[in-house]
Amino acid sequence: MGTVWRRWSAGHERIRDALPAIPVVLIAAAATAVGPSGWREPRWAEVAWTALFCVPLIVRSRRPLGVALLTLAVDLTLMAFSPHTAATPAASLVALYTLADRGSRRTAWIVGVASAVAVTGVFAATHAESLLGARGLLRFDFVIAATALGRAVRGRREHLAEARERAERAERTREEEARRRVTEERVRIARDLHDVVAHHITLVNAQAGVAHHLMRTDPDRAYEALAHIKDNSRAALDELRATVGLLRQPDDAPGSRAPIPRLADLDTLVAGIRAGGLPVSVTRTGSACPPAPATELTAYRIVQEALTNTHKHASATRAEVVLDYGPLALRITVTDDGRPGPPKVGTGGGHGLVGMRERATAIGGSVTAGPRPEGGFRVVAELPLSLAPAPL
Repeated sequence: MGTVWRRWSAGHERIRDALPAIPVVLIAAAATAVGPSGWREPRWAEVAWTALFCVPLIVRSRRPLGVALLTLAVDLTLMAFSPHTAATPAASLVALYTLADRGSRRTAWIVGVASAVAVTGVFAATHAESLLGARGLLRFDFVIAATALGRAVRGRREHLAEARERAERAERTREEEARRRVTEERVRIARDLHDVVAHHITLVNAQAGVAHHLMRTDPDRAYEALAHIKDNSRAALDELRATVGLLRQPDDAPGSRAPIPRLADLDTLVAGIRAGGLPVSVTRTGSACPPAPATELTAYRIVQEALTNTHKHASATRAEVVLDYGPLALRITVTDDGRPGPPKVGTGGGHGLVGMRERATAIGGSVTAGPRPEGGFRVVAELPLSLAPAPL
C-alpha cells in the first residue's frame, strides 16, 4: 500500500500537496457552524477565507520555506485585524509541517519556534490575554507539534532509507566477496594443476626418453630411469587426487569417490534392472574399439537414465540396448515396448532427457528421443569415440 501511494504521489505532486486543504476547510466550516445555542449555518465568508489561505499549499513541497512564511504572514494579519473571526492558523500548521519534513533541521526549528512565539503573542495581544493563557499556549503547542511531527516523519524516512541502503550494500558486499573467493580458488586450483602437469609430466617424459635411449646399452640405468618415472607418476597422481579432492563437498556420499563407471560395467547395471523385474537385452555390433573415457562415462549414464525411465514410467515388458561401434562414433539405441508415460525429463541436474542431451553435447555428441510408431519409446545417442584435444 505504501509503495502504491509513493508511486501515485510522485506523479501527482500538486494534488498530493493540496489534499490537506480539504480537512482544513471542513474543520473551518464545522467550527463556524457551532454557536452558543447549538448548530447553525456556517459562516461561509470565513470558510472562503480559509480556503483562500490554503491555495499556497499547492506548491508547499517545492517551496516549503516560502509557503510557510506566506501562510504565516496571512494568518497573523487576519488574527491582528479580525481577531474574533480568525480560526486556528491551520494552513500555517500544514506549511510548517512541510518545512520540517522537507527542509533542514535548523531552518525548521528556527521558523517553527519564531512562528509559535508570533502566533501566541498576536493572539494574546488581540484577545487581551496573558502570554501564558490557556488558549494562547494551546496555539503555541499546535505550532511546535507541527514542527516536531514533520521532523519525526523526516527522521523515520531517513532511517528507513539508511537501513535499506545498508541492506543493499551488505548484499552487494557478500556477492562480491563470494565472487572474489571463487575466482581466487579457481586461479589457485588452475595453478596447482598446471604445476602438476608442467613439472611431473615433463620429468616423466624426459626420463622415458632416457630409458628408451639406454634400454639396450645400459639396462641398469634404464631401469633406474623407469623407477623415477614410477615415483614421479605416483606423485603426480597424489597431487591431482588432492587437488580434485578440494572440489568435493564434505558431505559427499562415499559412492561419489568411487571410480567412474565405464561401458564394461553395463552388465552389472543391466543385472540390477533385470533383478527389478524388467527384462533387458544388450547387443554390441561393430568393432568394439575402446572409446575415450569421457565417451564411456557419457554412454553409461545415457543407458542408465534411459533404462531407469523405462522401468519407472513406461510400464514396459522388455527393453533392448544396442551399442553400435562405428569408425568414428558410438551409436547407442535404447528401446522399450511400454505405453506412453509422463515426460521423461528430470527436475534435477543431469537427469532425464535434458541431462542426456547436456552430457552428449558436452563431448560433441547428440541425443534424440521420442515414441516409436509401433509403440514404445526410443532413445538414440551419437557419441564420438575420440575427443579433440582442448586448445591450450
